[in-house]
Amino acid sequence: MPAERLSMRKTQEILRLKFSCGLSNRDIAKSISGSRSTVGDYVLRAKAAGLSWPLPEGMDEASLERLLFPSVTKVTRRDQPLPVWPEVHAELKRKGVTLALLWQEYKERNPDGYQYSWFCQHYEQWRGTIDLVMRQNYRAGEKIFVDYAGQTMDIVDQHTGEVKSAQIFVAVLGASNYTHAEATWTQTLPDWIGSHVRAFSSFGGVPEVVVPDNLKSGVTKACYYEPDINPTYQDMASHYGIVVLPARVREPRDKAKAETGVQIVERQILAKLRNHTFFSLAELNKEIAHLLAELNNKPFQKLPGSRQSLLESLERPALKPLPSIPYQFAEWKMATVHIDYHLEIDRHYYSVPYQLVGQRLDSRVTATTVEFFHKGKRVASHQRSYLKGRHTTVKEHMPENHRQYQEWSPERFLRWAKKIGPHTVIMTEKIIAARAHPQQAYRSLLGILRLGTSYTDQRLEAACSRALIIGTTSFRSVESILKTGLDSKAIPSLHDNEADSVQHQNIRGADYYQTIIH
Repeated sequence: MPAERLSMRKTQEILRLKFSCGLSNRDIAKSISGSRSTVGDYVLRAKAAGLSWPLPEGMDEASLERLLFPSVTKVTRRDQPLPVWPEVHAELKRKGVTLALLWQEYKERNPDGYQYSWFCQHYEQWRGTIDLVMRQNYRAGEKIFVDYAGQTMDIVDQHTGEVKSAQIFVAVLGASNYTHAEATWTQTLPDWIGSHVRAFSSFGGVPEVVVPDNLKSGVTKACYYEPDINPTYQDMASHYGIVVLPARVREPRDKAKAETGVQIVERQILAKLRNHTFFSLAELNKEIAHLLAELNNKPFQKLPGSRQSLLESLERPALKPLPSIPYQFAEWKMATVHIDYHLEIDRHYYSVPYQLVGQRLDSRVTATTVEFFHKGKRVASHQRSYLKGRHTTVKEHMPENHRQYQEWSPERFLRWAKKIGPHTVIMTEKIIAARAHPQQAYRSLLGILRLGTSYTDQRLEAACSRALIIGTTSFRSVESILKTGLDSKAIPSLHDNEADSVQHQNIRGADYYQTIIH
């Protein structure tokens, strides 16, 4: 029953706004300066009494009071059929099921049964007797709550005796409380995503919503209203067709299910393993799986069934089917296309259409493929290569005659190198000659020749001389020589004839590169 009885005027206003104007309970509550729960209670009572709007002519306040608040003294007999509250609670987890519907079904079976207000009041009283995590009404197949336990588990390296800590990932389904837990080495993005994939597999389906805490792996930037979801996490969500709704900052109710699930795992699984010594992650996960099966099959204390039985009878039929192929971990990055129309991924260079030079692209990187996207459209795809410093170039990505790159051409780099010194020229030519296409050398050449601005041309020439003697032509090597001051150390110089030859037969000349370009 509501906390207070409303006046005849307010009661009539509620009925008018609901049945004549079609307003929501929230808007009606604002209009009459009352609470939404009171409005809802009066609307339900009116429906149960068969009232609508306008009220029957001549109805006074006492008559309306009797219809809305009938005496319950006549229906308090000991033989009055009582609802089975655990069944009511379980049915509420099904999609579209409400207390009003369950009361109507109860009245159909028991015409002399209790009225709706009594039904709601006594259900709430019964619900208060069960654990908080069990009394929360989540619709079957709706939500999964994920988090890491605060407690870790030690794993000993059999060879070195080193002890490493494993993280414990926990996922709980909202309606059945079915729990998945596993150990991983870290809480980083690859382990975080992998744990989700395995959790979905253990559930045998996919929920509509996943609710993580504001973990950095899942949420790039925590915000009360609009948290930024990690691009890889969002990519996984798209693959499974789910929605990611991070728990709001400073809102413990949003993640109560996850926190309770973590507490149960810590007390009923990790605590039991506290005196065990594990020598591998697989060994630890085998024991966790064994105790997890016991937990999920353990009967509830105040509800019928177990987590496992509710999963099979209630939750799994409501889950979306798993996709035919599990999600493959992919990392997303953003980078600007260089003048050589290549992008770097882990020190390997992949081509994109030359028209995108200077544009910011998104890259999606898996263990086997590298894809590039411009404004959401895929513009290039390559098989992933792990060769450092090498190029993967698609011929169609190159301009037909490289006219767009007249500003940056081999002969221009050679002219620039000649201003610095003969050893820099040799370095430049070697870098160009080592590439299948001259444009693939532009990135390294720009990096090396610009070192003269930071360290002076004289020091760069000395660094190139040393690099040639030790047989390296990479930007990183030349930069390291300059950073450590090795360019000022005495070394045997190149033979004069070789230095002289820089300006003669060793240089192919501008005509040669013009031939390549055109």
